[in-house]
Amino acid sequence: MAEGYELPLLLFAGFRSFIDELHAELAAQGHPDVRPAHGFALQAVGRDGVTAGELGRRLGISKQAAGKTVERLERLGYVERTDDPDDGRRKLVRLTPRGSDVLVRSAVVFGRLRARWVEALGAQRVDALEADLRAMTPGGSGLRLDAAGWFGP
Repeated sequence: MAEGYELPLLLFAGFRSFIDELHAELAAQGHPDVRPAHGFALQAVGRDGVTAGELGRRLGISKQAAGKTVERLERLGYVERTDDPDDGRRKLVRLTPRGSDVLVRSAVVFGRLRARWVEALGAQRVDALEADLRAMTPGGSGLRLDAAGWFGP
């Protein structure tokens, strides 16, 4: 019987293998500076954009940390700040074409990586694994963008 600590380590190792391979692919495709935390932030920005404060809430980090993340992503060309059309006092953080491109490329690579797991383990096992993980996560979604804040400063 496996020790209790092994399950979270194996889950993390699986996650890490996906993320490491994703970033190697993205670097080869013209996105060498994007980091795992950037992916969470870009997902949190979404199609409609967000304020820095909302980005912080979505990521589970302070407004100041969100501001630094925005500055970094802005320097790399993944986001831009624009006036909020609904409130001229606010600035929205929006994806640039480069930011959208890296998300589209990420989705394609994730699809290939999942397909490789299906090839190795079989579709039924991968489908069952995903269903089991959804069942064991709060709210059954497993899709929390605040993981970047949870891993550290």
